[in-house]
Amino acid sequence: MKRVLIAALLVLAGCSKSPTDWNRTEVMIPMRDGVRLHTIIFAPKNAHEKLPFLMERSPYGFDKGRDERTLKTRYKQLADEGFIFVLQDIRGRYGSEGEFAMQRHPHDKSVPKSIDEGTDAYDTIDWLLKNVPDNNGRAGILGISYGGWLTAMALMEPHPALKAVSEQASPADMFLGDDFHHNGAFRLSYGFEYVARMETGKVQYAFDFDKYDTFDWYLSLGPLSEIDRKYFHGEKPTWNNFVNHPNFDRFWQDQAVQLILTKTTVPNLNVAGWWDQEDFWGPMKIYDTLEKNDASEHKNYLVVGPWRHGQWGAEGKSLGPVEFGDDQSLYFREKIEAPWFAYWLKDKGTLQQPEAMTFETGHNAWSKFNAWPPTENIEKRKLYTSAGGALSFDAPRESGDAFDSYVSDPAHPVPYRHRPIPPTYSANSGWTTWLTEDQRFVHLRPDVLSWSTEPLKEDTVIAGDVVAHLFASTTGSDSDWIVKLIDVYPENDAKLPGYQLMISNEVFRSRFRNSFEKPEALEAGKVYEFPVDIHSANHDFRRGHRIMVQVQSTWFPLIDRNPQTFVENIYKAPAGDYRAATQKIYRSAGRASYVELPVQRR
Repeated sequence: MKRVLIAALLVLAGCSKSPTDWNRTEVMIPMRDGVRLHTIIFAPKNAHEKLPFLMERSPYGFDKGRDERTLKTRYKQLADEGFIFVLQDIRGRYGSEGEFAMQRHPHDKSVPKSIDEGTDAYDTIDWLLKNVPDNNGRAGILGISYGGWLTAMALMEPHPALKAVSEQASPADMFLGDDFHHNGAFRLSYGFEYVARMETGKVQYAFDFDKYDTFDWYLSLGPLSEIDRKYFHGEKPTWNNFVNHPNFDRFWQDQAVQLILTKTTVPNLNVAGWWDQEDFWGPMKIYDTLEKNDASEHKNYLVVGPWRHGQWGAEGKSLGPVEFGDDQSLYFREKIEAPWFAYWLKDKGTLQQPEAMTFETGHNAWSKFNAWPPTENIEKRKLYTSAGGALSFDAPRESGDAFDSYVSDPAHPVPYRHRPIPPTYSANSGWTTWLTEDQRFVHLRPDVLSWSTEPLKEDTVIAGDVVAHLFASTTGSDSDWIVKLIDVYPENDAKLPGYQLMISNEVFRSRFRNSFEKPEALEAGKVYEFPVDIHSANHDFRRGHRIMVQVQSTWFPLIDRNPQTFVENIYKAPAGDYRAATQKIYRSAGRASYVELPVQRR
């Protein structure tokens, strides 16, 4: 399509009186293999300069109405700055042609006209430069979640005109730490419902549960093997991949961003949220991976705020009952995101962005660092589990086999949040805020261990990675360990008396303790040391608060139930393999379980 035709279309589109001051047009942009992608272009009316493109690619649809709302809300600050916005359905979704593939693997460069999401981004930019008038020859890409991953893919073989990207809440590795698995443990409710949502047709679909409380639904379902037999019938490609690739094999490795994207030639802003219920591991891992090759060029940056998944695109004054003072999402959009793209795409202003900028929760203030995790003024301190549910910075002196124990029964799993648990994609499901729910609902359950400090005599600020070291044994031959770091509010707190707020958490599946590629059974009764990385945090445990650590072995139905019997493939395990086991967490001098905190010296 020629430039003159696009110019005419943009003018005509302006006659439809969009609620914002834009010329809007829809086009089908051809890719190198002939497939055409549905694309909406918004060009500001009466622009006084040639403008760069700012593109978002998505599998979630850009129909009329949603596209305009996106500019008026999510991109208002960027729109005020002035860009030509490009919103595109990826192949096989909504108005685009072709076949959809969940997180399509990188293309084979030796095959002519082979494609992936990176080549589609490249071809789109190339077409825009040649066919849309009054552009300044530069393009930027951003997106959240799947859109963040699509942004990361555009960095694989970036178009020369691509001058700035911001992958936000991007998954990096669907087996090690993001949406579908954490340390090899399957994220059951999210994985099942997302596959149904994305692979039932070209538009989004919500699975029709016959129970409001999905805890009951998943438990009555039985073992994982029942899902395909009863519902998917071999027709969902992504579910088939789960079943056929239960370990970290080439299928997962070939799409792992941290393995296939190790250097950026384009300025790159990673964005994450401390309470992101879907993709926190990904942006932190992408930043960390790119940082290893960024010492000289300094194009890799990180921002972490007090948000749920994608909350920086909405209001950010609070999350659940936890308040953050001002609207931190608006702060991000006005003070960080818009200036970032204006600098790189329009040569406007000076770059004020520090290497890493994180929001210190608890204290409710932004912090700037020269590196993440920071190394200056950081002291690694160990918090040890002790007798009587105590947690102490003093190492234990007990000899022998001192331990705390519980029975983990797959038939009676610990819920991951308050029940009832509605479907993930239902109205008011609570999915977006569950990470800030009060953990007292499981405290003192017989299958959950809790240890806490005495009330702190001074503020204890952590900044960096938190790692738990569990010395543990089980009577089974496989086990999951869930570790939670919790801020316990004082009983006299005016707003949240006694509240137990999770700061960081993670699950580790024991079969992968030596290798994610080759799982191994545990020896019943043998004591192993399990390092469990429970991720980064920047939090102020205020004076008078207590620090708590909880350990459990089920987190249902967020995480599928470990049979606690070693099997070759849990997705195919029969019901008889699911057995109760006794778990022991040791706390003696020779087997001291602890959580290592990066405490900031002030």
